[in-house]
Amino acid sequence: MQFRKAVMADIPAVHEIINGYAAQGLMLRRPLMMLYESVRDFTVAVGDGGQVVGVGGLHIMWQDLAEIRSLAVKPGLTQRGVGRGLVEFLLDEARSLGLKRIFALTYQPGFFAKCGFHVVQKETLPQKVWKECVYCDKFHNCDEIAMIRWLVPPEELGEEAHEIPLVAKPNWVKG
Repeated sequence: MQFRKAVMADIPAVHEIINGYAAQGLMLRRPLMMLYESVRDFTVAVGDGGQVVGVGGLHIMWQDLAEIRSLAVKPGLTQRGVGRGLVEFLLDEARSLGLKRIFALTYQPGFFAKCGFHVVQKETLPQKVWKECVYCDKFHNCDEIAMIRWLVPPEELGEEAHEIPLVAKPNWVKG
């Protein structure tokens, strides 16, 4: 398995994977035009033969905050480390950009917990996080779970550490 930044030729496969899950109500659909416009946000997992088998995006929200979005693995290839590999690639990219916090809105909290994310109340995330929610069919009745991961030690977080209270505390939070 190889993980790399997406290129234009990957977008039809990315579109198919994401929108297959979106049709089941499991993630936000992404129009083809939006995927081409934001190709630089996406990373793909490529299997033997060069076929795209997974995708994930790192969308920058603010100077210290990004979202992992549209994380999906081709049906039939889950539970093989593809999703975990994509998350690790995206976290490495986030670190290289100097980001301190990464969040995800998900229906798979167990998966993200295994990747070091912690559940937070959606309402505590900055308003800029919600700018694309108006395009979602579930806009007025969102049932996704918000999760966050800090990429720097707590002493480097400053005030950001207290901006988003956790539902479940990470290991480094005492009491």
